[in-house]
Amino acid sequence: MKAIDRAHQKISRRARIATGGAVVGAVALSGFGALSANASTPATTPTAAASASVPDGTTTISTHLTVDAAAKAAKGALDAAEKEHQRVTVAVVDRNGNTIVTLRGDGAGPQSSASAERKAFTAVAWNAPTSQLAERLQQTPNLKDIPGTLFLAGAVPVTAKNAPIAGIGVAGAPSGTLDEKFARAGADAVGR
Repeated sequence: MKAIDRAHQKISRRARIATGGAVVGAVALSGFGALSANASTPATTPTAAASASVPDGTTTISTHLTVDAAAKAAKGALDAAEKEHQRVTVAVVDRNGNTIVTLRGDGAGPQSSASAERKAFTAVAWNAPTSQLAERLQQTPNLKDIPGTLFLAGAVPVTAKNAPIAGIGVAGAPSGTLDEKFARAGADAVGR
């Protein structure tokens, strides 16, 4: 009888291991099936909005400097500064204030990049050199609160057909007058 109990225990243990393995396998397969079913079920996607066609006469075309022209302007400004041994950064932005080109000269201060970009944006936004705009702050001091602007001398706008299309900003020289002189050199380089 003891021999039968031992055989029964062995079978019982084997049966339990086999049953346990089958249960684990079934659980794993059911989980896989659920994942598999979810992965193969097409996801519901929102219906794309139909594009609208606008009538003629309701759009406008804007003029921008090419990357080559912006690079030429930035290089012209940087070259002018280097001739006078000034360490500056030059930024050229488009009409919307997006940076087209930034050139940081050797030894230019870390703050000069942000300053040059903000000056360039200020010049193109108001279509005036920032030296003139800095003078306007005396009458309208709230102008300085407009985000992204910097009312310090050192930038000039670039125009096409009397409309501003870009701004060239320079920062890092010991005076805004010098920065603006180099920005003008950059603007002049575009025309060459």
